[in-house]
Amino acid sequence: MSARAVFDVGIDVAKATLCVASEPAGLAGEFPNTPAGIEQLVAQCAAAPCTRIVLEATGGYEHAVVAALLAANQPVVVVNARQVRDFAKAIGRFAKTDAIDAAVLARYAAQVQPVVRRLPDVATTELALVVQRRRQLVEMLHTERQRALLLPSRGAVRSNLQAHIRWLEASLGETDTTLQALVEASPAWQTQTLLLRSVPGVGPVLAITLLADLPELGRLSRREIAALVGVAPFNRDSGTLRGRRTVWGGRPHIRTVLYMATLTATRCNHVLKAFYQRLCAQGKPKKVALVACMRKLLTILNAMLSHQRAWQSA
Repeated sequence: MSARAVFDVGIDVAKATLCVASEPAGLAGEFPNTPAGIEQLVAQCAAAPCTRIVLEATGGYEHAVVAALLAANQPVVVVNARQVRDFAKAIGRFAKTDAIDAAVLARYAAQVQPVVRRLPDVATTELALVVQRRRQLVEMLHTERQRALLLPSRGAVRSNLQAHIRWLEASLGETDTTLQALVEASPAWQTQTLLLRSVPGVGPVLAITLLADLPELGRLSRREIAALVGVAPFNRDSGTLRGRRTVWGGRPHIRTVLYMATLTATRCNHVLKAFYQRLCAQGKPKKVALVACMRKLLTILNAMLSHQRAWQSA
C-alpha cells in the first residue's frame, strides 16, 4: 500500500460481517460486525487518507460502524442501495457477493463522488429511532382496528384484538411523551420546533419527523431539499416525446407526513390555499397541485430554518 495513495472506500455491511474494498486497490479485508471488529476497521481507515467512505443504508446494521467512523472524523457517506445497484448493473456487475458489493461501493465512491454531508449525531439518531417506533405503532394500530371491524361483536379473538389495541394505544401515548421529553431536553430542538410550528398546518408530528429524519433541513438549497425528500418532479422526455413529470425516490415516510400536513395547510394557510386554488384554476389535477403545495411548504420550512425566522402571516 502506497503511503501517498488516497482511497475511496466501500464497506458492505451485513448482520455478521463488514467487507472492505477500495479504489485504488490497497484497503481490503473482512471484519466481524462487532465492537472489536468495528474498532479494527476504523483503525485501518484512519491509518490511510480516505476521500470518502461509502456504505449502503441497510435498515440499521450500519448504525454502529457509521457512529464509530464519525467519532474518528472519517468522511462517511450513507447512500441509497437502489442507486448503487443501478450503478452495478450499468458497469456490468450482475453477480452479488459481499466482496463484489464492497468493490462496487468503492468504485461508486470514486466515480460518482457522492457529497460528504453532515450525518445525524447520537441525539438525533435516538430521536429518529423513537419517531420510527411511533410510525410502527400507528401502522399496527390501524391494522388491528381494521381487523376488529371484520369480527363478530363478541368472541375470544375480538377480546384479544381489543386488548392488543388498548396496549398499542397506551404504547403510542408513552412514545409521544418520550418524544416530547427528548425535544424539551434540547434548547436547539425547542427553537426549531417553535419555528416549524409557527406555520399554519404544521403540527407536532411533522415538526418532530423533520427534526429526526431530515437533519439537512435548513442547510440545503430548495432544489436539493425537494429532491432529497422526493417531491421534485423529474423529466421523462425523449426526442419529440414530452412525458409526464413524476416524483419518486427520496424519503417516503417524510413525504407521507408532509402530505397530511399539506392537506391541512391548503385549508388553513392562506398562502398555500391561494397557491392550491390558483393551480386548480389553471387546470392542474388536484393531486399534482397538492404535490406542488408539498414542495412549496417544504421550501418555506427550509428557508425558515436557514434564516431562523418564524412564519409571518403577512
